[in-house]
Amino acid sequence: MEILPSIISGDILNFEKTIKTLESHCDGFHIDVMDDHFVPNLTFGPMFVNAFIKATNRPMHIHLMVEEPDSWLDRIEPRKNDIFIFHYESMEEDEIWDLIKDARSLGCEVGLAFNPSTGAENIAAFLKQLDHVLVMSVEPGFSGQKFIDSVLDKVGFLINEREKNNLKFKIGMDGGISLENIKKIKDLGVDQVGVASSIFSDGDPVNNLKNLYSKCS
Repeated sequence: MEILPSIISGDILNFEKTIKTLESHCDGFHIDVMDDHFVPNLTFGPMFVNAFIKATNRPMHIHLMVEEPDSWLDRIEPRKNDIFIFHYESMEEDEIWDLIKDARSLGCEVGLAFNPSTGAENIAAFLKQLDHVLVMSVEPGFSGQKFIDSVLDKVGFLINEREKNNLKFKIGMDGGISLENIKKIKDLGVDQVGVASSIFSDGDPVNNLKNLYSKCS
């Protein structure tokens, strides 16, 4: 399973140092973009996102927790191995189809995230068009929240849809991932996890990251 440190929980005054410290130990990075409208928190704008992308050759999962994700299409510069992820709840369903298509023009992969209160069946129609599905295991907006166990039931549905329809999308999970639950999450079939507090909470992110990998190996 791939583990992606969530930059939001790193040292806010030393983001480049955080990336350089961890890039040789991880599979990529997770960028939480919040607009203080879709979620009650404010993080990074397009200039920051583009700077993060340029700081490493590792894949960047650009997780847009914003009301108008389509407005980001001409303001960020993702690469082929990066992922443009937006929320099912942020748009009407007909708009989601359009944004998936338009996001392809960026040349990167495309993912759809959905909240704990949203059923996995709600996004089933879009799965054939996606490279990535992000299951939120906390309410979006803040790191350090407790993992919501009920979201684990959604993984089985997604795996069944993937196998039944011979699809290729990867399943990610974001929020509350820890040493206590990462093995269970991996064993269910989750491909990637975004991790914040469990990596950055005690000042030794490299060791914390290695412990997470060891736990799910």
